[in-house]
Order: sequence, then structure tokens, then C-alpha cells
Amino acid sequence: MLSINSPYDGHLIRNVAVTENNEVEHIIQSAYDVFQNRKNWLTPYKRLLILENFYRIIQFKKIELALLASEEGGKPLVDSKIEIMRALESVLIAKNYITSLRGKEIPMQLNAASLHKRAFTYREPIGIVYAISAFNHPINLIIHQAITAVAVGCPVIIKPSSLTPLSCLALVEVLYESGLPKPWCQVIVCNNIIAEKIVSDHRISYFSFIGSSDVGWYLRSKLAPGIKCVLEHGGAAPVIIEQDADVDNAVPGIVKGGYYHAGQVCVSVQRIYIHQKIIKKFTKLMLEHISELVIGDPLLENTTVGPIISTTALKRVVEYVEEANYKGGKILIGGNIVNKTCFEPTLILNPTSDSAVSQQEIFGPVVCLYSYQDLSDAINMANNLPYHFQSAIFTKNIDLAWQGINELRANTVLVNEQTSFRVDWMPFGGQNESGIGLGGIPYTMEDMTYEKLAIWHSEYI
Repeated sequence: MLSINSPYDGHLIRNVAVTENNEVEHIIQSAYDVFQNRKNWLTPYKRLLILENFYRIIQFKKIELALLASEEGGKPLVDSKIEIMRALESVLIAKNYITSLRGKEIPMQLNAASLHKRAFTYREPIGIVYAISAFNHPINLIIHQAITAVAVGCPVIIKPSSLTPLSCLALVEVLYESGLPKPWCQVIVCNNIIAEKIVSDHRISYFSFIGSSDVGWYLRSKLAPGIKCVLEHGGAAPVIIEQDADVDNAVPGIVKGGYYHAGQVCVSVQRIYIHQKIIKKFTKLMLEHISELVIGDPLLENTTVGPIISTTALKRVVEYVEEANYKGGKILIGGNIVNKTCFEPTLILNPTSDSAVSQQEIFGPVVCLYSYQDLSDAINMANNLPYHFQSAIFTKNIDLAWQGINELRANTVLVNEQTSFRVDWMPFGGQNESGIGLGGIPYTMEDMTYEKLAIWHSEYI
């Protein structure tokens, strides 16, 4: 059994059965069997009905699920409620996009070889999806990785984070209640050895991973030939503040983007480059808004910054901050442990470029400020890491905005919006060490299908 404990105060929430090695073969084979027999395939009508039922039941249980996600993951309840609403919206996006999974007619009669022939494509599900998920969005990530598979007709095997499996298990139970046969969606709670064993199985057709880059790239190297792969890792998201930026309106969102879920978001604001002419005003506003954040029990309605997920993760954040301070970075606010797993929202001015807070994803409530004179220098500093996910520039000058859009190396560049912004129908993913491939409900659904071509000789019809 695996004990699931609150990251805030350590109390036992529930014990969960662990998937044993001898169970893995049955799980994979049952998914494989149900997909190999086309008579078992879920029709679009059946999938639509399942998703309608799923949406209705989740709507009824949304407060219960938000409380569970906050308790096991430490995200403040106010934010878990928002996550539930996003999840519900994502279900509707997936349901509505089923009708868009279509092919096209391929022109023929264009040369001698294609005379008397007609051709068209249509989309079919790719096969078994294997999804490994992260702890920080235990509801909405499962929707993105599993509901998309159900929507296109792929069997899915989900491995939730061992820190937050309860939300996943609850959601899958709702899928069964909604009419989905069990072989089409199965959960494994297992160790890394079993997780790796499944990755390398030739019966898997699609691998979806959300988590650390070290683990993701390693598992990618273990894939059987031909498996399609999407990896979503983290970053050290840069934000550039030009001297003409509306800082009064920018700062509240930037503070939210930096300290939301204690900074444990793959596109959290981490590195802020501020034109030296406005750094004093910007810093003053940042400190005012940071001082208003409420640290503590995630289940309390007024909490805005909850715990870091584990004592191991907290230790890493503490070490990063202490190193930055030792090397000359100025801690303007925070820098202290509040209790066993809570850390004060921290703002560091001009940490050295070789400090871990400047080089690595912090994944904690720590934001760094750097001054600059020339926008090109700021862009170069922003690009000077192997993580390229989402970045942002704040300016009223359209030319500077376009320079940021053109020159910032990222899959997404936001103008006058902070880096943790996301809607669930947009493409979402990183380059280089930040990942490969794209998420987003419609993009994932397309990716979990393939275009099949049919050609026939019309003379013989």
C-alpha cells in the first residue's frame, strides 16, 4: 500500500493499492485486446454520450474533487476550484472536437497513373496511450492526457504522480460510472521500474509524459520503435518589462504568475528583466503585492500560497535561495521556511548568472529580478538557457512588442500578459529541454489519431 499524506501538515489522507509487477501484463493486454478487435471500438456516438455523462457527474462533484485535489496536492482551494472549472471546460472542448476529426478528399485524375481513381483520408485512433502525469494539476492534467484518449477512441493507461493519485483515481471512477468499459481506461500506481517497463512495451502506440526533463528524456530513450511521444517539461520562464510598460496593471498578474501554487507550475514567472529606468517603481509594487499573499493551509479559503509538495523539494528551494544570497543576490522579501513544507514568497534582486536560481527551474515560490538597459540584451539573457516554453514582454510600443515576439526563443510569446497564462484549446508545449510536441485538447486529439488513406479504382465500381 502507498500512503498519501497531506503536503501541508503530513496527515494521512488515504492508503492506495500499488500496482504489482504481475498485474502489468494483464493491464496492457486487456487494453491491447479491446483495441485489436474493431468490433469493440467505441463509436463516436458512444464517446459523446460518455463525455456528456462524465461532464454532468463532475459538475455535481466539483467541490468534493476540488477539496481532494487541494488536500493531496497542496494547491490552495481557491485555485483548485478554478482547476475544476478548467477541467469541465476541457471536457466540453474534447466532446465538441470529436466532430472535427475528419479527413479530406485527395485530388486524382491529375496524371495518367491517377486516372479512374478516387481517394480520401479519414482519421483513426492510434492505439494504446500510456500517460504519466504530474502532481501540480492532478485534475486538469488527467483530463488533457486521458479524456482526449477516450474522446478519440484510444485505450489509455494512466500513471498519476505517486504524490497525488487520489484525484486521478476519483476521475477514472467517474468515467466508469459514465459508461466507459474498464479496459479503455486503467490506472496504475507503481514504482519507476514498472513505469519504465510499460514505456518499452511494443503494444504501446503513444506516450504522453508531464514531469521533470531528466525523467522524461530518459523514458523517451526506452520507447519501443514507432511509438509517438509528447513530453511536457518545465522551464525558467522569462518576463521582460520595458520602460513604457503599464506596471500598475502588470504587477498583480506577474505576482500571481510567480507565486501561484507556490511556484510549482511549468511556466511560472521566474526571471524578470526590468528596464533600469523603472526598476525602483516596479520593485516597490512587487513588494507591496507579495506582502499581501497569505501562506498556509491550502484548504482555507483565504490561502493564496500553500506548501511545496515535499520536504525534498523544499530542501532544494532553500539551497537555491541560500546559494543566490551567498553569491551576492539581494533577498528583498522572503527567504525563510514557514513550517515543514511552506516557504515564504521570495524576491531576489540581481542574482549572479551562474546561480541555480538563474540557471535552473526553481519550481518554488521564488522570483528573480534583473536590471537591463537595452532590449536586445534582455532578450539575449532571456534566451540564454536550454528551456524555451513560454515567455513574455510588457510594452506599449508595437515595434518593441514585435521584436520580443520575433526574437524571444519560446513556443509562446505573450505581450502584456504573464507567462502562466493558458487556455485549454491553445497549443501548449516547449522546445529543447522544455519538451517535444504540443498539448492542448484539440492538438492532442489530432496527435492521438492518424490519417488513413483510401484509394479505389473507379472503373470497377
